[in-house]
Amino acid sequence: MNINLTGKRILVTGSTRGIGKAIGEALQKAGATVAFHGNNNKMPEKNSGNSPSDKAYFFQSDLSKTRNVTSLFDLVMEKLGGLDVLINNAGIALESGVDNDEAEWIRQWENTMAVNLTAAGILCKKAISVFKNGPGGVIINISSRAAFRGDTAEYLAYAASKGGLVSLTRSIARAWGKDNIVAFTIAPGFVRTDMAEQFFDQYGEDFGLNDLALNKLTVPEDIAPMVVLLASGMANHATGATIDINGGSYVH
Repeated sequence: MNINLTGKRILVTGSTRGIGKAIGEALQKAGATVAFHGNNNKMPEKNSGNSPSDKAYFFQSDLSKTRNVTSLFDLVMEKLGGLDVLINNAGIALESGVDNDEAEWIRQWENTMAVNLTAAGILCKKAISVFKNGPGGVIINISSRAAFRGDTAEYLAYAASKGGLVSLTRSIARAWGKDNIVAFTIAPGFVRTDMAEQFFDQYGEDFGLNDLALNKLTVPEDIAPMVVLLASGMANHATGATIDINGGSYVH
């Protein structure tokens, strides 16, 4: 199936590497104009705010600070001239056991929530305000199977933040469907990315592989096609749904 996203203006957070990069590139290949976003220390300075083509823009923003989240959205709107699809992919996973220093544990918890959930919530709020005054729009939130089955003891904050993202998505789908706003959750499991390397270093790659029904780990390119489909509007009656792309490791 060839999907044509020509004319669609899409923001993908956390899209300078891994899952987000694969998603952004797939959307761009389908014809969309894509706003790629990265953290301040991840994005090459020469690309910040520039448009190397008429289908790709690059933005730097540290999403742990709320003022940066709002300014990112406003700048994207200015550069793209509007927005049709929001994809909240940016996320962090900080190892923090309950026996750690309490102040440090709280700091990591708050930082995880700020990036994984609060930033996504702010961007959803601002996107909804835009979509309501237009023909509607699509919101796709990249959560995790951890939202449903939990995670290891060292990643309580990560699992909790991803669970919040699922409830956020479902609430948006229920509340604004009559405004032609649809919302979906993608729930990956282990995906071969830089962010997953810390986990593999700690537990070993076999820990992730043995948890799958399939015989190889998911890669970012396995996630992207479903996001392109959802962004197209061809699956709008699945609004509110969570789509598992985790090698059969969790089916809910």
